[in-house]
Amino acid sequence: MGRAIGGRLLIIFFSCKSYASKTDGESRIPKIYTKTGDKGFSSTYTGERRPKEDHVFEALGTTDELSSAIGLAREFCIDKGHTFTDQLDKIQCVLQDVGSNIATPQSSAREIHIKKTKFSSQPVADLEGWIDEFTEKLPPLTNFILPSGGKSSAALHIARTVCRRAERSVSPIVRSGEADPDVAKYLNRLSDYLFTVARYTAMKEGNEETIYKRPE
Repeated sequence: MGRAIGGRLLIIFFSCKSYASKTDGESRIPKIYTKTGDKGFSSTYTGERRPKEDHVFEALGTTDELSSAIGLAREFCIDKGHTFTDQLDKIQCVLQDVGSNIATPQSSAREIHIKKTKFSSQPVADLEGWIDEFTEKLPPLTNFILPSGGKSSAALHIARTVCRRAERSVSPIVRSGEADPDVAKYLNRLSDYLFTVARYTAMKEGNEETIYKRPE
């Protein structure tokens, strides 16, 4: 389902599948600009018009930024031959589902909206399983570490900090009952996953992590 959300034409992906409208049997590619946000308002998936600075659009924008940060980190990881990049692919797809849920405020959603954008707990369980697998391969963490360990690791740390911001932006929406609680849980676990995989990346590449030392 496509809808103008957040001041641009956002195609809401379900199961990470692309959408193209069709007319008379031919594909019609929608324009990227809609002009509907020129007066400072945008539409939620439910069709509700809200100011661009609304919590919903702040959370959507930060989630989009998070996906971009993960995409950049993924490119560094591919260059180094890491085998977990398929997990990053899945995470980016799940973040589309996170965005869909955020863009569907429960107070104005109809049953069809809720059904299409419902967020399950399975992605949270997936992250927890991956975190446990990587943790078993890592040495115990005995010191505070700084974002470091090579380009791949540092890029994953950047994604981690963006993820924390995304979690903070989603929290008030979840508390108000406008989004699924599992969305907040997912972002919380995702930051832990990104921290863990950043350490794993540094170890696999043979790069030393920078340990925090109190300046004298």
